[in-house]
Amino acid sequence: MEKKGVLTKVQAVVGTALVWVPILSTLALSVIGSISNRVLRFDYLLPAELFPFALVGSLLLLWAALRARSHQKLIASGLGTMLVFLIGGQAIAIFTDLASGAAEPTGWPWGLVVAFLALYSLALIATCIAGLMLVKNLFILGE
Repeated sequence: MEKKGVLTKVQAVVGTALVWVPILSTLALSVIGSISNRVLRFDYLLPAELFPFALVGSLLLLWAALRARSHQKLIASGLGTMLVFLIGGQAIAIFTDLASGAAEPTGWPWGLVVAFLALYSLALIATCIAGLMLVKNLFILGE
């Protein structure tokens, strides 16, 4: 039986807001920094640094999706993909001494870490979109 009550809707809205925090913060700070310094500023590490928001939001979304029986696979795969790429990128950085600063950020290890960060960010954006789809399903289509 589908549960589309108030708790499920609150979980979906709060979860969606939390998963958007890393993306919107990165964009907002980039625009503000670029305007104030008149040079393009973009902190590509910020979505990974704000991962706790994405994790809590994704877990709330997953819980709401399971209760509503809607978009469970999409949200679960987004969360799993985020974890794989974030942990994988961290592991590569640690094993190649990029994380400690002992190795220069050049060559294939650096490129691989940056690629994993980009893929993590894409998985995060996919989870954000899945959250919006869940909220739409609960509020617009669910009535």
